[in-house]
Amino acid sequence: MPIEYRACPDKLQVHAARFAHFALSLIVRLIDAGTNTYIVGRGPSRILIDSGEGRPQWIASIKSLLSSENITIDKVLLTHWHHDHIGGVSDLLAHLPNTKVYKNEPQDGWLPINEGQRFETEGATLRAFHCPGHTTDHMAFVVEEEDAMFTADNVLGQGTAVFEDLSAYMKSLDTMSKQFKGRAYPGHGPVIADGPGKIAEYIMHRKQREQQVLNVLAGNKGGEMGSMDIVKIIYKDYPENLWEPAERGIRQILDKLKQEGKVGQDNLGSLSGKPSL
Repeated sequence: MPIEYRACPDKLQVHAARFAHFALSLIVRLIDAGTNTYIVGRGPSRILIDSGEGRPQWIASIKSLLSSENITIDKVLLTHWHHDHIGGVSDLLAHLPNTKVYKNEPQDGWLPINEGQRFETEGATLRAFHCPGHTTDHMAFVVEEEDAMFTADNVLGQGTAVFEDLSAYMKSLDTMSKQFKGRAYPGHGPVIADGPGKIAEYIMHRKQREQQVLNVLAGNKGGEMGSMDIVKIIYKDYPENLWEPAERGIRQILDKLKQEGKVGQDNLGSLSGKPSL
């Protein structure tokens, strides 16, 4: 699939990539300091997904692209509340004041996004899919013509995602994988050729990490264990400066296991039953 990179002011890693998809939708990806934003459609009015951090290079690139293609943006779909996805809205509205902004749990002046809601533009129909986990308001969008999905920050082009609620995140990954069969357009990192395959990798990784925690607890003969005690065993070969962020993930796993009755509610070191998933 051909990709065209356009020259843009690049000190903050802003560039555009064009993905031509057999005369279906046209998707242009612009990166603002690591956050992907996408312009979708083929006609004079198109849809923007996310708005980056609000850096000057991003809005300059948007203006340049709109001018060179003689197009405008009539809708902005925001995937979730994090600043690196909504930070450019004010700059965009200063340039295009009639653009409508949509978000699940919207701010004042924005419009809501509902589960299953469809957003249409020439060449593309986007179906909203609520998939909490990374955040409670997190939305993905299925490109119906392409059988693809904008996965935002639940599934990334590189590495693994962070999440607010592991139980909700795992359920969302499972349901996301059943919504499409093609590419995944992530909130960060390169486009993923096999979206459902990548989601399956994510699910496997999380289950493996849960099993590690269960195995540590099952092997504990000293009674109570804290989350950092578990980190020191599982991550013993990693630099200590990574232990603190790793502990946040371990706490999420322990919360999920407690909800499922697999560890005791009163102390983290007591298993409730056999350590299996």
